[in-house]
Amino acid sequence: MDSNDIGELRLEGFLPYRLSNIAERISQALSLIYAEQFDLTIAQWRILAWLQQERTLSAKRICELTAMDKARVSRAVNQLVERNLIQRQRDDEDQRTLWLSLAPSGRDLLKEVVPRALDWEADIVATLSATEYRDLLRLLSKVEKGLARLDSPTVSTAPGTD
Repeated sequence: MDSNDIGELRLEGFLPYRLSNIAERISQALSLIYAEQFDLTIAQWRILAWLQQERTLSAKRICELTAMDKARVSRAVNQLVERNLIQRQRDDEDQRTLWLSLAPSGRDLLKEVVPRALDWEADIVATLSATEYRDLLRLLSKVEKGLARLDSPTVSTAPGTD
């Protein structure tokens, strides 16, 4: 870094900005596929995708996995239940817990949506080689681990504590 640049923030080189910008652009562009063609919001899509992957989840766990707030998840879950795309089942041992899973119509919908989303992703990363794509995912995992370390209550971020 040039000494004249010390203390100057250049957004095109600031990782949090770049990742946020890319994530928002990707999410908005991808949402056109499932919003216009399948009448799904971003929140609904994320919930369906996680339920497809994990089979059964609580709303609390969905909040953790998607980084969406409780109100947004609750609203999306209610809408998906109303559309009969997911189903709720009360936990036998803890009546406060509701387990969410895909309804048959939700699985059918995902059979249409997922291939389109995967094709769209392939178009985005078409400029990368297979090795570059694997490296990108590996590097993003490392950044996520660094973020998790910073989020940990045992890690001090005070100056001079490293």
